[in-house]
Amino acid sequence: MTEDTVRPVAPVPPGPSGGGAGWSLVLPVKRLELAKSRLAGFPGARRPDLALAFALDTVTAALACREVHRVLVVTRDPAAGRRLTALGATVVADEPGGGLNPALAHGVRRARESAPHAPVAALSADLPALRAGELGRVLGAVPAVGRAFLPDAPGTGTVLLACRPGAPLSPAFGPTSRRDHASGGARELAVADVPSVRRDVDTPDDLAEALALGVGPHTAALLH
Repeated sequence: MTEDTVRPVAPVPPGPSGGGAGWSLVLPVKRLELAKSRLAGFPGARRPDLALAFALDTVTAALACREVHRVLVVTRDPAAGRRLTALGATVVADEPGGGLNPALAHGVRRARESAPHAPVAALSADLPALRAGELGRVLGAVPAVGRAFLPDAPGTGTVLLACRPGAPLSPAFGPTSRRDHASGGARELAVADVPSVRRDVDTPDDLAEALALGVGPHTAALLH
């Protein structure tokens, strides 16, 4: 993806992390047989395994983040659900259907039912190089009011959208979600040196960059 369609977005400085309950993270996981179709070079039989490895490493790092108290995964894939539940995530059936953003909105509702006073964030599930400390720095930078987001490495998409209790998350993930979240009133987070949070993986070049950062054990084992 390129940045030529992105309007300039003024980032905001890190805000107070606030107190109270720890974060609820909501991650979407597509049915594995449909996932990561742009990873040319990986036969169809292996791409589902790679998509699952990405999700497992993302959830492992998220659960290791001290700012995170619960991880909810929205998925219709039973195999992914079993593996992610074993890690300690709560799996939410993708009841509404209709794509990514309705699934995330459903997951956010479930998160707020179980922890109504907790801040909530939607996080991409294809961050195989994710570091718990970097994720914690991003969450700590979310302002005390309103919504905030972190763009992906290419600069057109979004890897994390967050808000404090009482505010609607209103996810608008997609190819131009950096622009869409900004135009919808969310503020871009200015957090330096968090490459593992921004490096989602859709293409072979993305994967090469994630490998350079250092991927988690599930992805590393599969690629070996």
